[in-house]
Amino acid sequence: TKDMPFLEKVMLKSGLSDIFDARDLTEVVYRVMRDLMTTEAADRVEEELHKPVEPTNNKSLQMEIADLWHDTNPIVGFLSRVRPPWQGPGIFKIDSDRFLFRVANEGGMPPNADREQVVKAVFSATKDELSPERIQEIASWLPDKVRQLWEEA
Repeated sequence: TKDMPFLEKVMLKSGLSDIFDARDLTEVVYRVMRDLMTTEAADRVEEELHKPVEPTNNKSLQMEIADLWHDTNPIVGFLSRVRPPWQGPGIFKIDSDRFLFRVANEGGMPPNADREQVVKAVFSATKDELSPERIQEIASWLPDKVRQLWEEA
């Protein structure tokens, strides 16, 4: 699958049947990942994702992976740049359960989709695009069970 387009990898590995679901859920997984990271770390990841998500004539899919990482919602993209990472004590801490809950509930996940399988598919497709340094850096920000999904992807 290394040479497959990004969203097709996500579809194949997640079991999703719609490329738009793959796009939307990738964006949500990325949003939760960014919420765990500093702005500087998120920027380093984004720098490596300037590749097309899908070779297509469909204008709604003519974007880079970095556009999904940055967030196509300008307000969400802005807020993720100005707030601190959601780690440590407090109600906003993102542990593995909250990470998976957010992916399942913020992304309009199809009822037959498995949230862990979707997260792992996005992780796998993303790791194909990143340097070993970014792969390790992202792993350092992820909570226990989600980090395990990252390592297995």
